[in-house]
Amino acid sequence: MTLRTLDSLGSLEGKRVIVRCDLNVPLKDGVITDDGRVRASLPTLNALINAGARVIVCSHLGRPDGAPDPQYSLEPVAQRLSELLGKPVAFARDTVGESAKEAVASLEDGGIVVLENLRFNAGETAKDDATRQAFAAELAQLGDSLVSDGFGVVHRKQASVYDLAEILPSAAGLLIATELDVLDRLTENPERPYTVVLGGSKVSDKLGVISHLLPRVDRILVGGGMLFTFLKAQGHSVGSSLLEEDQLETVRGYLAEATERGVEIVLPTDVVVADSFSADAAHEVTAADAIEQTSFGASGIGLDIGPDTARTFAEAIGSSKTVFWNGPMGVFEFAAFAAGTKAIAQALTEVDGLGVVGGGDSAAAVRQLGFADDQFGHISTGGGASLEFLEGKKLPGLEVLGWA
Repeated sequence: MTLRTLDSLGSLEGKRVIVRCDLNVPLKDGVITDDGRVRASLPTLNALINAGARVIVCSHLGRPDGAPDPQYSLEPVAQRLSELLGKPVAFARDTVGESAKEAVASLEDGGIVVLENLRFNAGETAKDDATRQAFAAELAQLGDSLVSDGFGVVHRKQASVYDLAEILPSAAGLLIATELDVLDRLTENPERPYTVVLGGSKVSDKLGVISHLLPRVDRILVGGGMLFTFLKAQGHSVGSSLLEEDQLETVRGYLAEATERGVEIVLPTDVVVADSFSADAAHEVTAADAIEQTSFGASGIGLDIGPDTARTFAEAIGSSKTVFWNGPMGVFEFAAFAAGTKAIAQALTEVDGLGVVGGGDSAAAVRQLGFADDQFGHISTGGGASLEFLEGKKLPGLEVLGWA
């Protein structure tokens, strides 16, 4: 089967179209600090508005635990969406209640409303099929069709993602179609050399990706907190750096498999070690196999890759035709430990081929460090969904749209 796209829904003029977006943006004191996911929803929303549809946007935000919680309201998102679209965007103060029904009934062709946070209703994320389906049935009364465009949630079997798509005529939006095209290029006959850059805190978060991609890539560059489990697996001391002792044997297995397959796993040759986990911590650069030989001794904490490693990684990226990056190289939120991540981002902007930023913390990092989205081949909105796709898992929110 192939993915159902917008064309499969026919004429949408005057039709009520529910759009399941992923507008789960970071908020601080009610202000959006990164509107990347809101901007990513614009192509689909504009296409529907221009087609004369009556657009009903729904999304989750945070983890409000199935009940209304003002700190997780989507109202700031509706306001930002209005600014970006350059037109009024109505806001319903509930999801399937009177406010939502009235707002939808008031829509004109080309109009748009944002419903309140889906997760204010326990049925959205319920494990019980009947509970979830009951909430989806209430949502379905608001629309004539569903456009699923929240790639970041397609790995979840949730009411608005899965059950609603079984009730209403449904199709994928432009964002999901784009994400799938890029991820398909990363897994099926990628242009070579193909380099994967993995960072972030834990090896355990990336086990499936490493296992699935090892037969498909030419090299894997390892940074972030997870690098210390790799160093320890090779017999090096890592001080007080982040370490997953229970993954050492698994990592040794991956290193052996990579050697057998001729895949190069590149580990840091130097790291930035600090005396504490803080923005103003004293720190110094040391060889990756000599972390405990710094002035901090066994209490030293590795918080970034070193400058030599950053150059090596950048050169490897620059010589590649396909690059997928997921996970920061260090604690980029602290300026003193952001250089490694910035070097990777800069190198990715210069790839002569396909360079993909794999969502989540990596996407937040590049924006915080001053890069623009259009400097990269693609910035995924998927996060966990992208990783599960690259692990070869079936994603229920895609299967229900015809993807197989």
